[in-house]
Amino acid sequence: MKLLITREMGQDQTKQQIEKGLQLYQSNQTEKALQVWLRVLEKTTDAAGRFRVLGCLITAHSEMGRYKDMLKFAVVQIDTARELEDPDYLTESYLNLARSNEKLCEFQKTISYCKTCLNMQGTTVSMQLNGQVSLSMGNAYLGLSIFQKALECFEKALRYAHNNDDKMLECRVCCSLGNFYTHLKDYEKALFFPCKAAELVNDYGKGWSLKYRAMSQYYMAVAYRKLGHLADAMECCEESMKIALQHGDRPLQAQCLLCFADIHRSRMDVQTAFPRYDSSMSIMTEIGNRLGQIQVLLGVAKCWVIQKEPDKALESTEKAHELAEGLGNKVIPLLAYCFGMSSNPHQQLFKSEGHCGNQLGLLKIHCLCEGIYRTKGQQRELRNHVVRFHECVEEMELYCGMCGESIGDKNHQLQALPCSHVFHLKCLQTNGTRGCPNCRRASVKPGFV
Repeated sequence: MKLLITREMGQDQTKQQIEKGLQLYQSNQTEKALQVWLRVLEKTTDAAGRFRVLGCLITAHSEMGRYKDMLKFAVVQIDTARELEDPDYLTESYLNLARSNEKLCEFQKTISYCKTCLNMQGTTVSMQLNGQVSLSMGNAYLGLSIFQKALECFEKALRYAHNNDDKMLECRVCCSLGNFYTHLKDYEKALFFPCKAAELVNDYGKGWSLKYRAMSQYYMAVAYRKLGHLADAMECCEESMKIALQHGDRPLQAQCLLCFADIHRSRMDVQTAFPRYDSSMSIMTEIGNRLGQIQVLLGVAKCWVIQKEPDKALESTEKAHELAEGLGNKVIPLLAYCFGMSSNPHQQLFKSEGHCGNQLGLLKIHCLCEGIYRTKGQQRELRNHVVRFHECVEEMELYCGMCGESIGDKNHQLQALPCSHVFHLKCLQTNGTRGCPNCRRASVKPGFV
């Protein structure tokens, strides 16, 4: 009986301390909250309480950009879930493990852990997590430039959100869809979805974390810049950055700095852009966002092109190449081949899930490379780049199945069918379809994303 009373006291104390930490965290006293939670983790004898406090630590370290620590706590949470022998706990812990790997750009691992979650036979609680699992998997497929699978996952996540009336999940999915269509250069949709997320925040987000507003404003800023609405882009990015600074959200700060730099570059103000790229790179390196680092380096390269410094632009892309080798990112090995750095880029590729790496990056820098080679008069490298560009498009199936033209090389309005294959909207409107030209699946109406 004495042991039982002691354990109950432990449970109560654990709950009280976790709540104390949450109150500190919500009042932006992050370090004090972490101290409270770490003390609970060290002293509690309650496995369920330990699982919950690990969840708090995982979330906090994610928002601070401490992704390696996030992963460390996620691994410990897996062990705790196994100790509890509860499928709901195990599903949640594998989801946190997937998210940790997603943040570290380990996209193949993310997909693997997400599939583990979806294969578990849990209760209704586990089923409710499937929307978040699908979202994380979609983000990973997008990181690998596997667009059809990414869109399938986002559609599933959106259905889960609608079926469970989960407005927070819907908001996050809308932001990911904005990112998806930014990559494919349908900038109208890239703006529509984060605007929808912002509406959800305004209508339902009174008690939500401000990170949802910051997230929607950031993706709106990216889309506005792509559309050339630079004043609107700056306004949205400033609001997002303000929230990120208030909450110590280092990952979002890095993204906002990158967006600020891109806006100044779009204004041809490269002297203002350079220090913002440097600041963004510093944080990206600190938190381990390797894809973000590559984006910064390519932005810097474009600034050097504006300043008519092709050799410095090439130096920036070479740094991106060195960074990408450890990532397994196909963008830069392909780019290295174009620059004559490697005679066989396929030796550097990791084959899994059909293809690996953020291949769309090659398409994003197509115009940049062409300009550099044309300036330097290197016709052989230019031809190699064009060849590799089209090979990359073929591997990703990133072309319209109706007109045969590539998708993602310039701003086009796109439409997905229910099978998640994407086409030019004008082609569907002009030709119509009773089935998908790519997979022949019956289709009488466009998908809702």
